[in-house]
Amino acid sequence: MPRSDWNIVKNYEVHLPSIEEQTAIATILSDMNSEISMLETKLAKARQIKQGMMQELLTGRIRLI
Repeated sequence: MPRSDWNIVKNYEVHLPSIEEQTAIATILSDMNSEISMLETKLAKARQIKQGMMQELLTGRIRLI
């Protein structure tokens, strides 16, 4: 990088979490990703059901009392 003083940057310490903590974080993120995928699937199914119900109502096959 043209604006960095590499003599300062090379001495900068970066603290990383332990392997156990990294694994725990990865597990939580993976679980959250799975739940998001499941919720997206449920949402898509609910939208399909809504579309089908609207079609039934609009064509007159089903009437509301």
